[in-house]
Amino acid sequence: MANKIKLHIVGLSSGQTSGSYTLILGEDNGRRKLPIIIGSFEAQAIAIEIEKIVPFRPMTHDLFVNFCRSFHVEILEILIYNMVDGVFHAKLICEYEGEIREIDARTSDSIALAVRFKCPIYTYENIMTEAGMIFNEDLTEDDMFNEYQTKETKLSGNELSKLSIEELEYQLKEALNIEDYQKAALVRDELNKRKK
Repeated sequence: MANKIKLHIVGLSSGQTSGSYTLILGEDNGRRKLPIIIGSFEAQAIAIEIEKIVPFRPMTHDLFVNFCRSFHVEILEILIYNMVDGVFHAKLICEYEGEIREIDARTSDSIALAVRFKCPIYTYENIMTEAGMIFNEDLTEDDMFNEYQTKETKLSGNELSKLSIEELEYQLKEALNIEDYQKAALVRDELNKRKK
């Protein structure tokens, strides 16, 4: 089994497109960061717990935690175990009646649960090698988000300009299917430019 790399939450920032957020995870014993695009609901769920804001009624992730605790299910760790076409895949490593079980989950939901269960977040070296980024150590958190978003926009914009309208429409459908709203917005913008 490959060695796991422990991660922590570095920060959370709104993306360049409406409804998207960038969550940046950092490795505990290194300089690499793992940026993950997430939706606004999951971003809110993570932020509420980090900021220790108590909502009037339990949110969905809080309900899940209450359910788990009522039935003595404990989440031991979160593992971001794969990345396919730019989408991270995660699983919850749980314990129930002394038995360890793994449950597939979206990465954003997994992290929202990790902050509530106060459990560690891990990934593998191959994922950090493929998707990790090293930022200048002097950058503020805001500068780091801006640098990441600028790199992503340039990369995506250059790639998208080479695609046909049919390919763009396919990319838009795929981005919406995997809930990559930042990419979907970039594809939509490219399509709109072509239709003018």
